[in-house]
This record gives sequence, structure tokens and C-alpha cells, in this order.
Amino acid sequence: ESDTASEISLQLNRHKKTPSIGSHSSDMASVSSVSGSVLSVYSGDFGSVDAQGTVEFALDYDEKNREFQVHVSQCKDLAVVDEKKGRSDPYVKTYLLPDKARMGKRKTSVKKRTVNPIYNEVLRYKIEKMVLLIQKLNLSVWHNDPLGRNSFLGEIEIDLASWDWSNRKLHWYPLKPRSLSAVNGVDHRGVMSLSIKYVPPGSLGKWPKNPPSGEVHIWVKDVKDLLQLRPSGVDSFVKCYVLPDTSKKSYQKTRVIKRDTNPVFNHTIVYDGFHTEDLKDACVELTVWDHEKLTNHFLGGIRLGLGTGLSYGISVDWMDSTQEEVAFWQEMMLAANEWIEGLLPLRSL
Repeated sequence: ESDTASEISLQLNRHKKTPSIGSHSSDMASVSSVSGSVLSVYSGDFGSVDAQGTVEFALDYDEKNREFQVHVSQCKDLAVVDEKKGRSDPYVKTYLLPDKARMGKRKTSVKKRTVNPIYNEVLRYKIEKMVLLIQKLNLSVWHNDPLGRNSFLGEIEIDLASWDWSNRKLHWYPLKPRSLSAVNGVDHRGVMSLSIKYVPPGSLGKWPKNPPSGEVHIWVKDVKDLLQLRPSGVDSFVKCYVLPDTSKKSYQKTRVIKRDTNPVFNHTIVYDGFHTEDLKDACVELTVWDHEKLTNHFLGGIRLGLGTGLSYGISVDWMDSTQEEVAFWQEMMLAANEWIEGLLPLRSL
């Protein structure tokens, strides 16, 4: 067979729970750090100016329309971004955390050439009150750059669970540098415990060519500390693809574990059709999803591969494994027929 992506026959020939594999387990390796990058929440340049000034806003919840409203009034004494021209072109942006993607961002208009912008705009979120109460509001002020390198001017973060909802009046709040929670924890999406194993072609030796082609075994054990996006909990399951193959024969998933932020899956998937040289060009993508009636919602994932940015000589954005993910994959490549255990942080993909 040639080494092209189209020729990898990734067949899901076995799909089962395998408690018996537990006899192979040993103490899990610890994760050195969870890399919660603030760049996954914000886009722009943090280093150019120091946060200063204040922002005036009010919060309200419209029970009738089930709508969260952020009334952004104005800002005062913002930092000057372009000192030569003595100007800032500020706007206000809001997210609901921990999962900014679920509800999306809201932005005011841009006010040009002022450090004291007046907005009087309402940013609105259609959201149930009980769901809102397990969120945090992140409100940040930015200088708008025509070339896209927007500069961070300050922020405030509010825990909505402890907010006084009878307070609908406008108040002034000091803008702060990017928060420690944003730097250290906003993108923490949980940690997956799993084992992987590569079985080279013909390596089992019981009869000729057993197995006839190489196999990658993926044992998804459990996930700890998933994001809880609604009060009733999380109904989670794991999807798996071996990229670049995104066809149905590459797709596999676990069962759904209901109302549990620490689900135990204990589920093994085996892909065959692998040659040893394919391991440098393929990538196992495992993603965790919250199962809902209308649409499943992405919670986090990992990508196991060499992280080279290339697959079969073609530049691809999904070959982006972190250092921990790359090290895990390399260890599997170097230890044929051995289960390699890992504990890897879920991340945005």
C-alpha cells in the first residue's frame, strides 16, 4: 500500500467495554500543568498599555423574555494606546464564562479618539436564569485597531451566582489587568484519563501476519472535572476520529454518561489498517460532548499526534498537539504492544 491518506483503511473492527484490561493498569502519570491560555478567551495585544480607568454599567434579567441584559453606559480615563496621536478607539466586549463559545461574545460600537467614551448600549443574552447563575460575566474594554491587533485596556469579572439582582442601577467599576482566573483557569475543561497501544503488523506471532495490519488501541477510561453548563449537570460522551480520515468508518463514540461531571467510560476502540510509518502523519482526535436534544455541545478535546502541522506533506491545522500530547504519542510509537497511560487536559480545538 502507498503512504497516502486515502489509502489508510481505518476500520472500526472492535468497539467494546473492556473492564478486563484493568489488569494492565498502573498508577497514572500526573499532569505537570493545565495550560489555560488566556489567548483562548481573548484576541489581541496585552502588553502595549496598562489597564486604567473605570467603566459604568448595570445588570438586569428580564424574566418575561428570559433575557440577560448588560447596560453599558460609559468609560472614563482609559489608557491611551497611540501616544503619538494621543488616541484610543475603545469598545466594550462581554463573554459568559466558563464557556465563552456557548453564548458567544457581545460588543458595543467603537468610539473613536476618546478615553471617555459614552455608549448607552444594551448587550443581550437569551439564557435561562438558572443557567445564568452558574456563569461569570467577563466585561473587557479594548482599543480597536484597523489591522486587527486590538489592545486590551482592562476588564472586570463578576460571579453572577452572588449578584444582587434587585440592583439595577448604573455603577462605576475600576478596570483591572487581566485576571488570574483568566490566565490560570478559564480554559480548564477537565482532564481525560486514557491508555493507548500500537500493535505493529505481524507482531503477535501466533500465526503468520497476526495482526495483518497495524492496530492502534485507545482505551478511554474517565474524565474528571468537566464544565457544567446547566444546573442539571452534564450528559457526556466521547467522539473519536483518526485524522485525516473523517469518514463514517473513522468515527466512533462511547455511550452517554448522564448527570456526571466526572464520567467513567471504560471504553476501548481499535483502529486497524495502520502501517508504522502512518503514525507520524495520523492524529487521534478525542472530543467530549454534552448530549442535548437539539444539538450536542463541545466541552473539550485532545489531539494525539506528532504536532508537526503536516500530514502526508500537506499543511493541516489539526496537527497541533500540545507538548504533553506529542510526548504521549511518541511514547506509544517507541513501545510497541505496551499500554501507555496518560492523564491529559482537555482543551479548545
